Amino acid sequence: MTDLIRREITLTNSTNAPKAPATDVIAPSFLALTPLFLFLTLFIGAGVYFQSQGVDFAFYQLPSVVAILPAIIFAILISKQKLNQSIETFLAGIGHSNIIAMCMIYLLAGAFAAVAKATGGVDATVALGLSLVPSSLLLPGFFVIAAFIATAMGTSMGTIAAVAPIALGVANEAQIDLAIMAGAVISGALFGDNLSIISDTTIAATRTQGCEMKDKFKENLIFAIPASIITLIVFTLVGQGQADVAAQEIDFIKVIPYLTILFLAVAGLNVFVVLTVGILLAGVTGLLTMDYGVIQFGQDIYAGFGNMQEIFILSMLVGGLAALMQQQGGLAFVSKQIEKLISRFSKAKGEASCRASELGMAGIVAATNTCVANNTVSIVVTGDIAKDLAKKHGVTPKRAASILDIFSCIIQGLIPYGAQALLVASTFSLSPLEVVAHAWYCMILAVVAVLIVVFRKRN
Repeated sequence: MTDLIRREITLTNSTNAPKAPATDVIAPSFLALTPLFLFLTLFIGAGVYFQSQGVDFAFYQLPSVVAILPAIIFAILISKQKLNQSIETFLAGIGHSNIIAMCMIYLLAGAFAAVAKATGGVDATVALGLSLVPSSLLLPGFFVIAAFIATAMGTSMGTIAAVAPIALGVANEAQIDLAIMAGAVISGALFGDNLSIISDTTIAATRTQGCEMKDKFKENLIFAIPASIITLIVFTLVGQGQADVAAQEIDFIKVIPYLTILFLAVAGLNVFVVLTVGILLAGVTGLLTMDYGVIQFGQDIYAGFGNMQEIFILSMLVGGLAALMQQQGGLAFVSKQIEKLISRFSKAKGEASCRASELGMAGIVAATNTCVANNTVSIVVTGDIAKDLAKKHGVTPKRAASILDIFSCIIQGLIPYGAQALLVASTFSLSPLEVVAHAWYCMILAVVAVLIVVFRKRN
């Protein structure tokens, strides 16, 4: 089998000459990718079936952490290692430092989001945003509100859950097309999710590529700022109707935890410290401003941990599956195919090679996310391949992380079976297709990102 690890040990005939070190050469193997295809088949197949039955959130009826289990078993069965060795490879993948660090950050991010919501931070931030939005600019205003909250919270789903009901009421009162308002909300939510330093996509991208979160944040701004400006102009031009939003009491103190973590993260403080400070600030805010006790604080932290259970477990299992596929030559096969594609379109070296490599990263993470409907998982699955391409073609880690995050979020906002589109659609009583058809930020970002990758000068 071509997926065996071949050890090449060169020994010299001279007794005085040193022995050449052993090197492991992993032969590319398409067979090693079949466990991933099995996972996708089960996950997507179940989603299509439940969709045909008219079940809400069809693609989430079969939990991804369950759908991946047969794939892991199959990967172990087709391995040419002994059973115990295959299991050791799987466990080593789960225990990789990047995976463990990623999971720990997930827990802290979940705890912060839960405590901040319980202590009124989300409501205070929404009220602050509404107080700053002119009645004639409701569509771009809700894009900005959703963008800010998602950047602060690190979750597009949490942002949509908080903002969408308010946006629906305002849209009805102002007689704004519901599909356009839904598009503004999901656009802003994904803008913030893509930029946030505590988003699970940012965590996955920076950990897999080995770069600092602040560096990836600054790199993302190069893509996000022009795309967001164009999006604001579009929502302003199509804006219709206006409504006087009832004034809400604004508690500025409860917004402080969000502003603090944004400042500390951009300043470059370690993400574990940033999130810990955010959790403590949100808890202290609740203790000082409302009937909120230490026991409730602890319970909310634990609830936040629980909210991250699925992505926590799935990241570990994907890490183990990726290790098995890598050991058997699956990732080497994908990398080789991308290398062939890059060489076909770019015979030159330097900038042209770098550009082609970035487009290759964008393509593979986009294709993966189209299949799994989860931008974080798609980054984890393709992270090693992207890192290998980046090293070979001179792409900086921050640039690779930015490319992965941006294109996974673009696809996440444009697939009608994604969680974001389904949640917005259920809130506005619309078809998911109507929602993604108005997710204009994602469309604009796709065009802007490709143009920047193609025409941006590199040092």
